[in-house]
Amino acid sequence: MTRLSRAQITGVGFLGGVLSGLVLWSAQLHRSRRDLFSKSPVRRLAALGYLGGHQDSETARLLADYVRWEARPVLRRRGERILRRLHETLD
Repeated sequence: MTRLSRAQITGVGFLGGVLSGLVLWSAQLHRSRRDLFSKSPVRRLAALGYLGGHQDSETARLLADYVRWEARPVLRRRGERILRRLHETLD
């Protein structure tokens, strides 16, 4: 059986960390999208904050749906601001 060099161990550790990060990021994104339509206004606010940092066309479509759905004026305005900023960035 051969021994792994330090460089190989470091490489495997790095790749493992990257893969773990991608899995966690994907789970967080899925959770935030689900929480955007939660019964809890606090969860919706947290999801808006999270999605505000993700600037892509899918997030824009999701936020547009959210703005039409949201009944609370404060949260709807927050969603509109994020959506406006997102459109400015994407254009």
